[in-house]
Amino acid sequence: MADVPNGKSCASPVELFNSIATQGELVQSLKAGKAPKDEIDSAVKMLLSLKMSYKVATGEDYKADCPPKNTTPENNQGSDATEVEEDFVDPWTVQTSSAKGIDYDKLIVRFGSSKIDKELVNRIERATGQRPHRFLRRGIFFSHRDMNQVLDAYENKKPFYLYTGRGPSSEAMHVGHLIPFIFTKVKINDIFDMLDESENLIWKKTKRQNYGYAVENAKDIIACGFDINKTFIFSDLDYMGMSPGFYRNVVKIQKHVTFNQVKGIFGFTDSDSIGKISFPAIQAAPSFSNSFPQIFQDRTDIQCLIPCAIDQDPYFRMTRDVAPRIGYPKPALLHSTFFPALQGAQTKMSASDPNSSIFLIDTAKQIKTKVNKHAFSGGRDTIEEHRQFGGNCDVDVSFMYLTFFLEDDDKLEQIRKDYTSGAMLTGELKKTLIEVLQPLVAEHQARRKEVTDEIVKEFMTPRKLSFDFQ
Repeated sequence: MADVPNGKSCASPVELFNSIATQGELVQSLKAGKAPKDEIDSAVKMLLSLKMSYKVATGEDYKADCPPKNTTPENNQGSDATEVEEDFVDPWTVQTSSAKGIDYDKLIVRFGSSKIDKELVNRIERATGQRPHRFLRRGIFFSHRDMNQVLDAYENKKPFYLYTGRGPSSEAMHVGHLIPFIFTKVKINDIFDMLDESENLIWKKTKRQNYGYAVENAKDIIACGFDINKTFIFSDLDYMGMSPGFYRNVVKIQKHVTFNQVKGIFGFTDSDSIGKISFPAIQAAPSFSNSFPQIFQDRTDIQCLIPCAIDQDPYFRMTRDVAPRIGYPKPALLHSTFFPALQGAQTKMSASDPNSSIFLIDTAKQIKTKVNKHAFSGGRDTIEEHRQFGGNCDVDVSFMYLTFFLEDDDKLEQIRKDYTSGAMLTGELKKTLIEVLQPLVAEHQARRKEVTDEIVKEFMTPRKLSFDFQ
């Protein structure tokens, strides 16, 4: 079945119009490729659903040569339309009007992914023989695509590999950037990390800036503790020129994705540069094992698992649609929630705003000042009111940060109870967070000092890793 968003997720008639064009091309491609009947039927069903949503939004039947005149959602759509306006998520923008942050259950429905439920977490524990990571226990990784296939492979001792990325936009990373790397390092310690220099080169930075950021970000990634014998870090700008297999896959993907499809998926317009339009194919190529011949030889059957924030999912919905048409397995995904800005969960943090985040270069004093001054509080206006009515952990940023970084489940639950009851004040909660973050950042800084430019170069040199993929 093709991975396309539910038609109700489109915020405007234009987006519905583009999604219908994309889905129609997919149906034609599946039929031309003589895909299995159930896959074709599923794609047709989705197409009909999109057309029905379009008629509800515009009052007119879909016509391929007649784009809608009305480019905004109808005002009479009721609560669904309001919800779409409140939560907006794409690879570049995350916005919500709720102090609690994005409604992830609704996002799962809109994106068509699967919830990571207790049954899946228990299966991961059985397969690995280890207690699930706190990111899984607490729903920080909350959604997936085909994780059961990866577990099948793991249980049958079949290989798979991990791929995640970082788009260097500043020299210093913040603690939120570490989430996929902490999770990957702790769980499997087998990673291919792409530094998306080309994305930022196309969108915002000069090449010289970008390369410097990439090296500095690589040092932070290495400082998470990755094994050099199991890890390959690459810059897509450099590696694509070294690997014919990588570039061949980029071209294959580009051949199978139309302009209408990328417009429907990413919202590109006729005014966007061809660099933006072609970039998703570069993002997709590492999902296929023969993009790394020095590691996998010529094997094309090794599945990829991609831990990423949910805003990156559109890239890999496209990848999963293309994969069977070029003879490769679909990548599996694990989606994480967004790490909130200090000012609140309405947006994800920004590397360009030093007060929106705790950065990995911050001193202990800076961390204390930022938390005390900028961390959004769920407490009451006065101590008396707080003691009487308690605080709101659902909107309190200090508590949110503790769910990411405090390992002790029992302690976290006690903090939640004490703050909710009013027994713990906001200042005490912030003090607890400071005591967690200061040593975490200091220890990271100590490890990073040991990472030299030579070590980065070794991690980024194409080579065979300590796995046998014959």
